[in-house]
Amino acid sequence: MSKVGIIGGSGLDDPKILKGPIEKEVANKFGQPSSTLTCGQIAGTEVVILARHGKNHSIMPTKVNFLANIYALKEEGCTHILAATAAGSLREEIKPGNLVFPSQFIDFTRHRNLTYFHERVRHTPMAEPYNKYLTALLCQTCEELNFTYNRDVTVITIEGPRFSTRAESKMFRAWGADIINMSTCPEVILANELKIPYQTIAMSTDYDCWQENEEPVTFEMVMATMRANAEKVKKLLVSVIPKIM
Repeated sequence: MSKVGIIGGSGLDDPKILKGPIEKEVANKFGQPSSTLTCGQIAGTEVVILARHGKNHSIMPTKVNFLANIYALKEEGCTHILAATAAGSLREEIKPGNLVFPSQFIDFTRHRNLTYFHERVRHTPMAEPYNKYLTALLCQTCEELNFTYNRDVTVITIEGPRFSTRAESKMFRAWGADIINMSTCPEVILANELKIPYQTIAMSTDYDCWQENEEPVTFEMVMATMRANAEKVKKLLVSVIPKIM
């Protein structure tokens, strides 16, 4: 029996897409606060939604450890995990409004936005054979819904603002990244270790400012695209989840 975990944020922690939603908390061994889940069904399939950084449906959620969220989904017996995150594109062909299904993450963390993390670079491919199966299913459903998407791209994850400098953007491109986003890689690492089929849906919201003559996009532009993409992803989830067996 399939049970799908959805890691929300970006407007996806929405109980309205579920039938018979109920809220519960799962205490965890990775620190407090506990993870708040919304459980219900989509077309007869059991679904669990949680917000990436804390309590669902909150404008300013309390931050919950990444490990705690994956642990909560494991405790719920989720057989698949689909996570969504906003992303900035380093490639012109990945347009704002596209959905992206990564095949590899480069985890890059350092001092950004007054938050210190040990500097490191870690390549994390998505677990096989799960990634190919989930990616194919998502791509097929996107085509049915007439959504534009990109697959098999490399995402670099950073901590702090997603609007990087031109110098950083050039460095990210030199490392082979296609898009950048905020802190998804730890979830992928743990999901791989727990052998839970996992895929990220990266919602492309802007071009990053790597071109010398290109000005950064505005926050308002990014938020407008993010809201539109969140609606796309909710439609995608409602369509694809009944197909996961």
